[in-house]
Amino acid sequence: MKPYPFTAVVGLPDLRLALVLSSISPAVGGVLVRGEKGTAKSTMVRALAGLLPGVDVVDGCRFSCDPAAPDPVCPDGPHAGTKSHRRPAKLVELPVGAAEDRVVGSLNLERALSEGVTDYQPGLLAAAHRGLLYVDEVNLLHDHLVDTLLDAAAMGRATVEREGVSVSHAARFVLIGTMNPEEGELRPQLLDRFGLTVEVASSRDPEQRVEVVRRRLAYEADPDSFAASYAAEDAQLATDIEAAQQLLPAVKLPDDALRQIAEICASFEVDGMRADIVTARTAVAHAAWAGRDEVTTDDVRVAARLALPHRRRRNPFDAPGISEEQLEQALQDAQPPEPGPEDDGPGSGSTPDDAPQEVPQGDAPQGQPQQSQSGGHQKTVGAGETFKARVFRVKGTGEGERGRRSRAITDSGRTIGVQPPSVRDGRAHLVATVKAAAPHQKARGRDGAGLKLRRQDLRFALREGREGNLVLFCVDASGSMGAKARMREVKSAVLSLLLDAYQRRDKVGLVTFRGNAAELALPPTISVDAAASRLEGLPTGGRTPLAEGLLEAARVLRVEEIRDPRRRPLLVVVTDGRATSGPDAVARAQAAAGLLSGVTAIVMDCESGKMRLGLAADLAAHLGAEHVPLGEVAAESLTSAVRARTGKAA
Repeated sequence: MKPYPFTAVVGLPDLRLALVLSSISPAVGGVLVRGEKGTAKSTMVRALAGLLPGVDVVDGCRFSCDPAAPDPVCPDGPHAGTKSHRRPAKLVELPVGAAEDRVVGSLNLERALSEGVTDYQPGLLAAAHRGLLYVDEVNLLHDHLVDTLLDAAAMGRATVEREGVSVSHAARFVLIGTMNPEEGELRPQLLDRFGLTVEVASSRDPEQRVEVVRRRLAYEADPDSFAASYAAEDAQLATDIEAAQQLLPAVKLPDDALRQIAEICASFEVDGMRADIVTARTAVAHAAWAGRDEVTTDDVRVAARLALPHRRRRNPFDAPGISEEQLEQALQDAQPPEPGPEDDGPGSGSTPDDAPQEVPQGDAPQGQPQQSQSGGHQKTVGAGETFKARVFRVKGTGEGERGRRSRAITDSGRTIGVQPPSVRDGRAHLVATVKAAAPHQKARGRDGAGLKLRRQDLRFALREGREGNLVLFCVDASGSMGAKARMREVKSAVLSLLLDAYQRRDKVGLVTFRGNAAELALPPTISVDAAASRLEGLPTGGRTPLAEGLLEAARVLRVEEIRDPRRRPLLVVVTDGRATSGPDAVARAQAAAGLLSGVTAIVMDCESGKMRLGLAADLAAHLGAEHVPLGEVAAESLTSAVRARTGKAA
């Protein structure tokens, strides 16, 4: 069945343009497509491959070397005087669950030891060379794999190093990633490595939605006929892309355009110089696409809209985007002054009224309470400033998803031993393998330089690293927590722990309890910013159903143990320890705590005032949890306490 035609997709002009510009100039650095499910992200990417010009490749080369300029260190080389053929550009899809060896390729250690030859099996990066590499749900891919992809895309090469053997090959491709932000964000350092980003959303125009459905149904009824009806448009677009690729080397980037790019990037306070470089490359590609041989202000404007939004995030909870007014102002500021007889002086054209306002009219500053929309006895209090939180870890050693919180046996990290001979997984341990084979060399008739190696001789390294965990917050939202100052402190502390969870690659969930019931405000997810949003709008009021909150937390952990068994839980109970809902509230809370025995837990004690009952400490004892007063969640407070005790001891 033929793929859905590129030109048949309705709307999405920014995505269409970003994909075309990346195809014209792969040096732009690829495209990240962010958007809700069902917005044709994958459809457009898969259709793009059919528009790219074919490539000439050396016959028999697994790395798609260009016969006009073959890679001098190609593992299949040298290629001087060899035959070639032309083939269509490839679209290679990288599965979310792909192993590292599948992505970068692997070396056959057995042949390297026994025969002294480098037997390299190419991976997906080699297959994507001179084509497209597509990663659906790139935000769910392991960070080290995303970094590997982006490094290869930026450098144009992939290198595999294993046990002293190194292989390198060309890997120039257009990297395209799609993601749904509801399932978690990419980290800022990885976001920055993508050249362009586009936000897509389904149209709210009924006529456009009707046309989308009409075309999709027509395609499903007869794919070949539908594709044929758009063949001419796709062919014309492919011709235009090829013409722009040929024009690209001749496009000039004048100093005035460079000054505009620098002014814009400085105005938006982006970090580093990658933004300037990517914006310049994108502007040149856009000029070639428009058929111009010199970059203009329009090219710079378009490039900035595509290259800068994702580079403005200062923390994980910021939404990407740029201000059109600020962009236009930066473009104007970069224009050289026009000579003329009249000059109003250095301060002309600017008055205090022109200065931007730090806080928009009608918006409450961050951390200030907001008026409740529902009235009654509940109210909403905003959070204060976040801080560096203490690190809480799950007890013992796990085998979970790669992260940065708790100790775990992983496929990377420091080598702490050798796996039992029955375990044949991971990276081979060279020394242990040689030791296992050495006693048998005489019996095997070794007479050369290489080892006589058998598969049973292979030993694999046991490595210890860090894993990501499930951090489940169980937050008391009852009336006793409703004091403005206290709830602001509570939300600041929880947000700080959420930021820590983000940095440590954790999954997070949020259970709240107030009145006479508990609810799962956010099911466990890797989208930490979603948890922050739910917490920010959390209302307070009513009695304290502590038992119900603990029971709901226990239920969530049971379900997650089945759904995601490799991710060990860390329970954070945020409460003052009171239990006031229903008969025998305290006894029921203690019984519920017994259901959570064996779970690593933290009780964040929110009790304040001179007269304290110590109920949160009692709850921690029943949970077998660490008791942490609210004021000691910050890492700095822990450091101060240690210094104070050290000083007293001295």
